[in-house]
Amino acid sequence: MRVYAERPGRFGIQLLSDVAAVAWAIAWLWLAATTHDLLLTLQAPGRTLTQAGESVQGAFEGAARGAGDVPFVGDQLARAFAPGSDAGRSLASAGQQLIDTVAGVATGAAILVAVLGLLPVLSIWLPIRIRYARAASMAVEARGRGGDQLALRALVHRRIPGDGVDPAAAWRTGDPDAVATLADIELRALGLKELRPAIRFSSR
Repeated sequence: MRVYAERPGRFGIQLLSDVAAVAWAIAWLWLAATTHDLLLTLQAPGRTLTQAGESVQGAFEGAARGAGDVPFVGDQLARAFAPGSDAGRSLASAGQQLIDTVAGVATGAAILVAVLGLLPVLSIWLPIRIRYARAASMAVEARGRGGDQLALRALVHRRIPGDGVDPAAAWRTGDPDAVATLADIELRALGLKELRPAIRFSSR
């Protein structure tokens, strides 16, 4: 798989674009993680509420146990503390719900930030790099077999300056200069090494 060009200029541009894309992705992932952590700080009131509820529940349950030891009326006294215990349990449950809600919001916000930041990389940069890798890999493979396939690709995909000679007609007749020149045009367009030094079409 040919990922980078062979010519220094094209290679440098590709390398810089890759570094920029990776840096962009890392920056947005960091921003997503920071957003997540920042929103999680909003769990503090929920934790306080949970701790208060648990304390209230524990206090009333302890009082109920102590009242249960009172002779004759212990059960009635213990039941009198039940509403307070239930209130503490409800308070703790409300605090836990707040904690869970904030956690869900933080996770959703982090995912949203990450997706928005990575979208340009995934929808623009990555497809361009994949298309180049496929085209360059096929071109390198075709170069090893000669210039015919590359010449055809140049005729199909490139605007070829004729300079008085029809490149397609020259290719159809099997003109070796035409085939090599067309192949080199395709290779240069992909930043790859040529079959030979560039030769332009010229009238004879």
